[in-house]
Amino acid sequence: MTFDPKIELHLHLEGAAPPEFVRRLASEKKMRLDGVFNETGSYDYKDFEGFLQVYERATEVLKTPEDYARLTRAVLEHSVEQGVIYTEAFLSPDFCGGRDLTAWREYMHAMQEAAGAVPGIEMRGIVTCIRHFGPDKARETARCAAETAGDFITGFGIGGNEGLFAPGDFVWAYDCAREAGLGLTAHAGEFGGPESVRSALDDLGVSRIGHGVRAVEDEALIDRLAEDGIVLEVCPGSNVALGVYANIAAHPIEKLRERGVKVTVSTDDPPFFHTTMREEYEALERTFGWDGEAFRQINRTAAEAAFCDDATRADLLARLEA
Repeated sequence: MTFDPKIELHLHLEGAAPPEFVRRLASEKKMRLDGVFNETGSYDYKDFEGFLQVYERATEVLKTPEDYARLTRAVLEHSVEQGVIYTEAFLSPDFCGGRDLTAWREYMHAMQEAAGAVPGIEMRGIVTCIRHFGPDKARETARCAAETAGDFITGFGIGGNEGLFAPGDFVWAYDCAREAGLGLTAHAGEFGGPESVRSALDDLGVSRIGHGVRAVEDEALIDRLAEDGIVLEVCPGSNVALGVYANIAAHPIEKLRERGVKVTVSTDDPPFFHTTMREEYEALERTFGWDGEAFRQINRTAAEAAFCDDATRADLLARLEA
């Protein structure tokens, strides 16, 4: 079964860069990418920390606003091929001008213009601080987010290594983003256990959790997520590729959904994890027997939780029903 249209809420822009795009850009700039790719041409890593290192090495080829405009076009064109009509992409001022506000504006405008030129899809940006870069840099990132909040930059989040720092260390950054009217999400409950999800909710006041699947290990937390309507941005293929779960059959997305937790489906960093939105849907249909109504429901959930204006949300919901 092919289910279209789709809505994706959890996509890292740099992490969605096709390997051939990165190689082409490196060739143009005469840059070496030792250790980034394996012998088959795929991204080469063995564990989560290795993944982060390769991710940041690959990102080094992206040096100008035009590079990011080209990346945005390439990523969105692929998303359209997958039946995606709306996507929210994590964007990091850390990689776009070193958190300098003037430089960040140039990068942001380049990405916004590129996104607007790709037909068939709407994109919004979630400015994302990098957890393992520390709270001080996250403050600078939050200022970039707050100063550019608007019709394109609509959310704020945090990604990176859950093993470093605690959610409570980033309260200032989240308060800054909240005051600017941005939607709030946070990566938690991926490599961190249920407590990381609880801390993100208690300390940061988010309405969505990136991943969040380890919440399944805490019955009271499952109930809280369901009762409070917290939306999980679930990325099953990513969780399997990084060894959080052994295979898709062991993944808790169906248990969470059965317990009334609001779940959505995304690809995270698709070429790193050898997945696409269509492959994610096919795996869920094959493994858990999800049908058209199940996919409609998760996309309705995604539309309702999207960090977008009411007119865009109404349009998305209408297109899903059509």
